[in-house]
Amino acid sequence: MQVKQFKTGGVIAISNVPHIIENIEKHTPSARGASTLYKVRCRNLITQSKTDITAKGEDEYAEPDFRQRAVQFLYNQGDDYVFMDTEDFEQFILDQSSVGDDKFYLVDGMEGIFALILEDRIVGITLPDVVEQRLVQCDPAIKGQSATNRGKTARTETGLTIQVPEYMEQDEVVRIDTRNGKFLGRVGTSF
Repeated sequence: MQVKQFKTGGVIAISNVPHIIENIEKHTPSARGASTLYKVRCRNLITQSKTDITAKGEDEYAEPDFRQRAVQFLYNQGDDYVFMDTEDFEQFILDQSSVGDDKFYLVDGMEGIFALILEDRIVGITLPDVVEQRLVQCDPAIKGQSATNRGKTARTETGLTIQVPEYMEQDEVVRIDTRNGKFLGRVGTSF
């Protein structure tokens, strides 16, 4: 697969090790004849370490032999996260190091998740691009803030800290982009 065909959430092989693509930045040079460069941040699916690559759009990377299965997140127990395959109802456990920061987006009973299976072993998960979570704590609005910067810190039910607009209150349900952890909008109130 050529670098210009990469998509966030895709999986490539770097040194024969599967990596999931987390972020892609395209840099177009101003000089004529210069090649467009892509800066790609990947996460090693075995060790969970981050890897950054810079490549031209025509450079090629192999796609590892892996499968994706739809799964549901059931619950976490200590450092273990329990998932269930939605087709055959088989349960499997991933430890916290395999889940990484994705733990902040996992709510009990959550669907829309895909398990990445490499050589009959689950090596990671892929989250939906957007999740909904309830705010459990919001900082009060600060008086005297300028109209151009009206935001405050809030914490969701999973412990994720995000910036929300000043008018948001505790117990409201919000939409969050899992790719960058940014607030997307308000859904409603959960009681």
